Amino acid sequence: MKPKALAGMKLAATALFAGSILAACVSTPPRGAVFVRTRPPAVRIEVRGVAPAPDHHWIPGYHAWHGSEYVWVPGRWDRAPRPRAVWVSGQWKHHRDGWYWVEGHWK
Repeated sequence: MKPKALAGMKLAATALFAGSILAACVSTPPRGAVFVRTRPPAVRIEVRGVAPAPDHHWIPGYHAWHGSEYVWVPGRWDRAPRPRAVWVSGQWKHHRDGWYWVEGHWK
């Protein structure tokens, strides 16, 4: 095989590998996701106060989309469903179709 052809094959293989890595890193919106064209506002800084009990965790507030505008949903204290459970906060993610919400959950 000619060195030029071999170099072209290596370049193609490298591009294919890089493309597959990039595709794996791009998040896929959940089925039925609602896309919003406008960027969500900055997250508000909230005063937590004291936890009502040792097994309660702070669930941060977030901006929810209500048809035509973002509405702030305040944070709250919540009881963990099991020992050592950790809250993973919800977040707005960007996609070529706009912004979509990924719900928070216990892990």
